[in-house]
Amino acid sequence: MASSSVARPSVAGGTAEGTAGRAARGAASVTSARSASEAASRPVTQAPPPRAPNTAGTTDAGTIGAGTIASASGVTADDAVRVAADLFANISSVVRGTPYACAIATTSVLAGGHLLIDDVPGVGKTMLAKAVAVSIGARLARIQGHPDLLPSDITGISIYNQATDVWEFRPGPVFAHVVLFDELNRTPPRSQAALLEAMEERQVSVDGESWPLPHPHLVLATQNPIDQAGTYPLVESQMDRFLLATRLGYPDADTETSLALSHGAQPRLSDLRPVCSPELLAAVQEVVSDLTLTNDVARYAVSIVRASREAPGVRLGGSPRAAIALLAAARANAVVRGRTYVLPDDVKAVAISVLAHRLVTESSGAGALESGAAAVRHLLDAVPSPRP
Repeated sequence: MASSSVARPSVAGGTAEGTAGRAARGAASVTSARSASEAASRPVTQAPPPRAPNTAGTTDAGTIGAGTIASASGVTADDAVRVAADLFANISSVVRGTPYACAIATTSVLAGGHLLIDDVPGVGKTMLAKAVAVSIGARLARIQGHPDLLPSDITGISIYNQATDVWEFRPGPVFAHVVLFDELNRTPPRSQAALLEAMEERQVSVDGESWPLPHPHLVLATQNPIDQAGTYPLVESQMDRFLLATRLGYPDADTETSLALSHGAQPRLSDLRPVCSPELLAAVQEVVSDLTLTNDVARYAVSIVRASREAPGVRLGGSPRAAIALLAAARANAVVRGRTYVLPDDVKAVAISVLAHRLVTESSGAGALESGAAAVRHLLDAVPSPRP
């Protein structure tokens, strides 16, 4: 489908309700999730970050720019810590009983990276993604993975407009700020590959034209254990695009009883309100990426990745991109923990979530992620940590 005249609508920026909204009329199964409630935020039952949430609201003009390390927009590292605390509180109020997964999700958002949630059906994977979208005040585009999904159902398609005699590009659901790809590994490899450019280069190429994605842009994908029927394993290059991977696991008995009595997490999700805007989040991500990090911490992270290439039982170790991801996640973890500087402990805290899904081990199927996590634990024990 070629043409000398192409109508090029504006797709970039934060106009999620504009051209990206037309993606809802495409072939993909997409739904939007937005919080309109102004009810008070729910309390947090389990919160590992040492700082309490900022109940005054992080978007209040009087609370922005009060720190010392600032971005071009005036947002400081202290502001980033407050946003992180509020974001964690929001997510953990919906996805209860799994504080580690909520902290990893918060880390992923602050670092501007994509998150893979690997677990069995029914443990709250989709709820976590929806809570993230509502918390940052962004439109959520949902793509349901299935064997018949086409690449154009994800990226968009050019349609001939007979009235204007031009081909018009209709953006797909990937043009939203937050993209929930539910059951990604139920999608065939041809359609999985449609995400590669979007996740790495933050753009989509269709019919010889490149279209920038909105900023910030987050892909939160879920996958079922790959030994289940009707699944397609994600290739190494696809796994490497995810900054972090985590599992939710089952809640404890008391939390599960509470969830059963309250009809699940949907009531709390309905009461959730944003703690920041996409524009503020973009500024926070800039601050997080510039957080203070010493050469010793950087060498420690690189040493762990390099050691993974020679680790026993590991057929393919971490790439240089894995080292970059490890430092990015360590910076974000420091902010989640209420600090504006990075320690070796931050590298240790995120190492499994950053590296386990990237390592190719001798195990396959549902045990691949556990095998990768065991290999990372061995590396953390073997590689000496720098002294303070």
